[in-house]
Amino acid sequence: MGHRALVAYERPDGLYNCHYTHWGGMNLKLTDKLSESTPFGGHTPSKQIQEYFADLLETPRDAPTLSPPTNDCPIDLDPLEVAITLDDIAFTTLDYLHHEAFYVVSQSFEVTPHRTCWLGLTQDSETVTEAPTIGNGAYYTVRWYEGVPVGDGVMRGRCKALKDCTGDMFDRGVFDEEGATRYMIQKLRAWCRDQEFHVTRPAQP
Repeated sequence: MGHRALVAYERPDGLYNCHYTHWGGMNLKLTDKLSESTPFGGHTPSKQIQEYFADLLETPRDAPTLSPPTNDCPIDLDPLEVAITLDDIAFTTLDYLHHEAFYVVSQSFEVTPHRTCWLGLTQDSETVTEAPTIGNGAYYTVRWYEGVPVGDGVMRGRCKALKDCTGDMFDRGVFDEEGATRYMIQKLRAWCRDQEFHVTRPAQP
């Protein structure tokens, strides 16, 4: 099944390259694994991978894809997107149901991990039958203390309980879908008051 996540690397032009990792969401373990010498994680620095990473940071959006070197890195070297904004990643690429985490890596390799919360209710309601998973959720930073993500499990449990409760209230007619979404966002924002918090909603028809 995996613990899927996305990693966004800041480029010199202020845009980002977006990569996928199949296990990187587990315990936010990539937070202290990325550096100039190991940009895609892994235990052994590789000059070839470092040069490939540097070339990717200069690759225009519509340029042909570079061929990645052979590697055993936990992050896929072949990018999902190049030269894209964080907002565009959150709207078009980040799957809030399937991606457990979203890492943002600055040019100086300061790594900021975020957790995600899907705002769809198809798993929590007997009457909601469909909801987009991409571009439909919230992501927030996690507090750290001595290298440990403090309260990460508690907050993820809160998100799950919030969705269970909201799904029940929706089925009972307390909310319509928009009201249920607003309620969840309000609660999440209050719980994340000391952390960075972002919401992405699908475009309305």
